[in-house]
Amino acid sequence: MDTARRDAFLEMADTHKGILYKIARLYEKDEDDRKDLLQEMLLQLWLSFDKYDGSTRLSTWIYRIALNVAISAYRKQARRREVREPVPETTIGADPETDELLDRLKAYIQELRELDRALLILSLDGNSYTEIADILGITPTNVSTRLSRVRQQLRQKFNP
Repeated sequence: MDTARRDAFLEMADTHKGILYKIARLYEKDEDDRKDLLQEMLLQLWLSFDKYDGSTRLSTWIYRIALNVAISAYRKQARRREVREPVPETTIGADPETDELLDRLKAYIQELRELDRALLILSLDGNSYTEIADILGITPTNVSTRLSRVRQQLRQKFNP
Protein backbone atom coordinates (compact mmCIF):
# COMPACT_ATOMS: atom_id res chain seq x y z
CA MET A 1 0.00 0.00 0.00
CA ASP A 2 1.28 3.45 -0.92
CA THR A 3 2.04 5.32 2.31
CA ALA A 4 1.47 8.76 0.76
CA ARG A 5 -1.95 7.67 -0.56
CA ARG A 6 -2.91 6.21 2.82
CA ASP A 7 -1.78 9.36 4.66
CA ALA A 8 -3.69 11.61 2.24
CA PHE A 9 -6.82 9.49 2.70
CA LEU A 10 -6.52 9.49 6.50
CA GLU A 11 -6.05 13.26 6.53
CA MET A 12 -9.11 13.71 4.30
CA ALA A 13 -11.19 11.37 6.48
CA ASP A 14 -10.12 13.15 9.66
CA THR A 15 -10.76 16.62 8.23
CA HIS A 16 -14.25 15.72 6.97
CA LYS A 17 -15.34 13.20 9.61
CA GLY A 18 -18.09 15.56 10.74
CA ILE A 19 -19.91 15.02 7.43
CA LEU A 20 -19.77 11.25 7.87
CA TYR A 21 -20.90 11.30 11.51
CA LYS A 22 -23.77 13.68 10.75
CA ILE A 23 -25.10 11.53 7.92
CA ALA A 24 -24.68 8.33 9.94
CA ARG A 25 -26.58 9.81 12.92
CA LEU A 26 -29.47 10.87 10.72
CA TYR A 27 -29.76 7.60 8.81
CA GLU A 28 -29.08 5.08 11.60
CA LYS A 29 -30.71 5.14 15.02
CA ASP A 30 -28.89 2.13 16.47
CA GLU A 31 -25.29 2.76 17.54
CA ASP A 32 -23.97 -0.54 16.16
CA ASP A 33 -25.72 0.03 12.82
CA ARG A 34 -24.31 3.56 12.78
CA LYS A 35 -20.78 2.20 13.23
CA ASP A 36 -21.35 -0.27 10.39
CA LEU A 37 -22.61 2.55 8.18
CA LEU A 38 -19.56 4.68 8.99
CA GLN A 39 -17.28 1.79 8.06
CA GLU A 40 -19.12 1.28 4.78
CA MET A 41 -18.86 5.00 3.98
CA LEU A 42 -15.13 4.97 4.69
CA LEU A 43 -14.66 1.84 2.59
CA GLN A 44 -16.48 3.37 -0.38
CA LEU A 45 -14.49 6.59 0.00
CA TRP A 46 -11.26 4.58 0.07
CA LEU A 47 -12.24 2.58 -3.01
CA SER A 48 -13.10 5.79 -4.86
CA PHE A 49 -10.25 7.92 -3.51
CA ASP A 50 -8.06 7.58 -6.60
CA LYS A 51 -11.00 8.59 -8.81
CA TYR A 52 -11.46 12.00 -7.17
CA ASP A 53 -10.47 14.42 -9.91
CA GLY A 54 -10.90 17.75 -8.15
CA SER A 55 -13.69 18.92 -10.48
CA THR A 56 -15.88 19.51 -7.42
CA ARG A 57 -15.06 20.49 -3.86
CA LEU A 58 -13.78 17.58 -1.79
CA SER A 59 -16.68 17.98 0.67
CA THR A 60 -19.17 17.74 -2.23
CA TRP A 61 -17.55 14.50 -3.37
CA ILE A 62 -17.62 13.12 0.21
CA TYR A 63 -21.27 14.09 0.69
CA ARG A 64 -22.21 12.41 -2.59
CA ILE A 65 -20.56 9.10 -1.69
CA ALA A 66 -21.64 9.11 1.97
CA LEU A 67 -25.26 9.93 1.14
CA ASN A 68 -25.40 7.27 -1.56
CA VAL A 69 -24.10 4.68 0.90
CA ALA A 70 -26.50 5.84 3.64
CA ILE A 71 -29.53 5.86 1.34
CA SER A 72 -28.67 2.42 -0.02
CA ALA A 73 -28.27 1.03 3.49
CA TYR A 74 -31.51 2.67 4.60
CA ARG A 75 -33.42 1.13 1.71
CA LYS A 76 -31.99 -2.32 2.37
CA GLN A 77 -32.84 -2.06 6.04
CA ALA A 78 -36.36 -0.79 5.37
CA ARG A 79 -37.03 -3.90 3.32
CA ARG A 80 -35.80 -6.16 6.13
CA ARG A 81 -37.52 -4.61 9.12
CA GLU A 82 -39.79 -1.86 10.33
CA VAL A 83 -38.19 1.37 11.35
CA ARG A 84 -37.68 1.51 15.10
CA GLU A 85 -38.36 4.48 17.33
CA PRO A 86 -35.48 6.96 17.47
CA VAL A 87 -33.04 6.55 20.33
CA PRO A 88 -33.56 9.44 22.75
CA GLU A 89 -30.57 11.74 22.92
CA THR A 90 -30.21 14.57 25.39
CA THR A 91 -28.44 17.82 24.82
CA ILE A 92 -25.89 18.68 27.49
CA GLY A 93 -26.66 21.94 29.19
CA ALA A 94 -29.98 22.48 27.43
CA ASP A 95 -33.23 23.01 29.22
CA PRO A 96 -36.06 20.43 29.02
CA GLU A 97 -38.04 22.61 26.60
CA THR A 98 -35.11 22.73 24.18
CA ASP A 99 -34.59 18.98 24.55
CA GLU A 100 -38.23 18.40 23.65
CA LEU A 101 -37.97 20.61 20.55
CA LEU A 102 -34.78 18.87 19.45
CA ASP A 103 -36.38 15.47 19.96
CA ARG A 104 -39.38 16.54 17.89
CA LEU A 105 -37.10 17.88 15.14
CA LYS A 106 -35.04 14.68 15.06
CA ALA A 107 -38.22 12.61 14.89
CA TYR A 108 -39.49 14.80 12.04
CA ILE A 109 -36.23 14.40 10.11
CA GLN A 110 -36.37 10.62 10.61
CA GLU A 111 -39.86 10.57 9.04
CA LEU A 112 -38.69 12.25 5.83
CA ARG A 113 -38.02 10.33 2.65
CA GLU A 114 -34.33 9.69 1.95
CA LEU A 115 -33.92 12.46 -0.63
CA ASP A 116 -35.79 15.03 1.47
CA ARG A 117 -33.68 14.09 4.50
CA ALA A 118 -30.51 14.55 2.46
CA LEU A 119 -31.76 17.92 1.16
CA LEU A 120 -32.48 19.15 4.67
CA ILE A 121 -29.11 17.97 6.02
CA LEU A 122 -27.22 19.66 3.20
CA SER A 123 -29.26 22.86 3.55
CA LEU A 124 -28.72 22.99 7.31
CA ASP A 125 -24.99 22.63 6.65
CA GLY A 126 -25.11 25.85 4.65
CA ASN A 127 -24.66 24.40 1.18
CA SER A 128 -26.04 26.45 -1.71
CA TYR A 129 -28.81 25.08 -3.92
CA THR A 130 -26.23 24.60 -6.68
CA GLU A 131 -23.95 22.61 -4.37
CA ILE A 132 -26.86 20.51 -3.12
CA ALA A 133 -27.98 19.87 -6.70
CA ASP A 134 -24.45 18.80 -7.63
CA ILE A 135 -24.18 16.43 -4.65
CA LEU A 136 -27.58 14.82 -5.22
CA GLY A 137 -27.64 14.89 -9.01
CA ILE A 138 -30.81 16.98 -9.33
CA THR A 139 -31.43 20.51 -10.60
CA PRO A 140 -31.16 23.60 -8.39
CA THR A 141 -34.83 24.31 -9.17
CA ASN A 142 -35.77 20.86 -7.90
CA VAL A 143 -33.72 21.52 -4.75
CA SER A 144 -35.56 24.80 -4.20
CA THR A 145 -38.99 23.25 -4.72
CA ARG A 146 -38.37 20.22 -2.53
CA LEU A 147 -36.79 22.27 0.29
CA SER A 148 -39.72 24.66 0.19
CA ARG A 149 -42.11 21.73 0.64
CA VAL A 150 -40.04 20.22 3.47
CA ARG A 151 -39.92 23.58 5.25
CA GLN A 152 -43.68 24.01 4.83
CA GLN A 153 -44.24 20.55 6.37
CA LEU A 154 -41.91 21.51 9.21
CA ARG A 155 -43.87 24.70 9.88
CA GLN A 156 -47.14 22.75 9.92
CA LYS A 157 -45.70 20.14 12.26
CA PHE A 158 -44.33 22.67 14.77
CA ASN A 159 -47.07 25.31 14.45
CA PRO A 160 -50.35 23.39 14.23
